[in-house]
Amino acid sequence: MRKKRIVIALGHAALGTTLPEQKEATRRTAKAVADFIQNDYQVVLTHSNGPQVGMIHTAMAEFCRIYPEYTATPMSVCSAMSQGYIGYDLQNAIRTELLNRGIYKPVSTILTQVSVDPYDEAFYHPTKVIGRAMTKEEAEAEEKKGNHVTEVSEGYRRIVAAPKPIEVIEGDAIRALLDADQIVIACGGGGIPVLVQGNSLKGASAVIEKDTAAGKLAELLDADMLVILTGAAQVCLDYGKETERPLESLTVAEAVRYMEEGQFEAGTMLPKIEAAVSFIGNSAVRSVLITKLDKTKEGLAGLTGTKIHK
Repeated sequence: MRKKRIVIALGHAALGTTLPEQKEATRRTAKAVADFIQNDYQVVLTHSNGPQVGMIHTAMAEFCRIYPEYTATPMSVCSAMSQGYIGYDLQNAIRTELLNRGIYKPVSTILTQVSVDPYDEAFYHPTKVIGRAMTKEEAEAEEKKGNHVTEVSEGYRRIVAAPKPIEVIEGDAIRALLDADQIVIACGGGGIPVLVQGNSLKGASAVIEKDTAAGKLAELLDADMLVILTGAAQVCLDYGKETERPLESLTVAEAVRYMEEGQFEAGTMLPKIEAAVSFIGNSAVRSVLITKLDKTKEGLAGLTGTKIHK
C-alpha cells in the first residue's frame, strides 16, 4: 500500500529573514516536518524566498555597481542562489532532527526550474517589487536596459512579472526520489522561471508565486494533501474587518465564489486559494490544509486551520 504523500509549502515565518533567523527558523520547521515523517508520510517541501532572493539581488546589484566590469546577475540566477542557500539550511536541519529521533532518511534539495509562457499576461503587467531602492537616475538606467521600475516612498524599485507555472522541468527527478521514500526540497521560491526555446531553457526575468508552484508540484506528484503554512491559523472572510470570520472548512465551490466576491487579497491569501482549487479539481480524495507552522498537528487532527476539499 502506497504511503500518503504530502506537499508542504513553507511561508516566510518558517524561514525568517536574516542568516541567523533562517538558521533558527529551519530548526523549528524541521520538528514539524519530522512529525509528518514519523507518522509515515512521504514528504516534499517547497518554500518562499522573498526576503532571501531580495537580499541576493540587492547584494549582486551593489557588487555590479561598485565593480562595473562584472556582468549584472540575472533574476533567474538570483533565484537559483536562493534555492541553494535555503535548501542547504533546511535539509541539514531536517537531517539532524530525524537522526535525533533515530530515523535515517536522505534529504535532498533539487535545483528546480519551472517553465512559463512568454506570452503570459503577467509579463505585460509586472507587479512584484524586488531589489534595493534606487535614485531617479538609476531607475532611468534600468528602464533603458528594458527593465520595469516603480516609484516607492524611498525612491524607485524594480518590478518583475509573476507568470503562472506550466511545467516543473525536474519533475521526473523529484518523483524518483519520492518513490525511493526520500525527503525532497524542490520548487523553492516558486521555482526558477524559464522559457523553453527548442532544446534550451532561458531564464526569465520574473518570479513565480510559490503557492501556485506548490499546487502544480502536488498535482505532478499525485499528492494526497497540500499543506500551505502561512502567518494565519485559519482562512478568514472579511479579513481585518469587525465582521472577520475564520473558516474551519471550505469546499472548492465555496472557495471559487469567495474569490469572485474579492474576499482574498492578491499576493497574500488569493494565490493560496487559487492553488488549492487548482490542485483539488474534481478529486474527492485530495485536500488542502492552510494554517500556521506551529499548528500543523492540530490542523491535521481537524482542531484548527482551514481544510479545503471537494
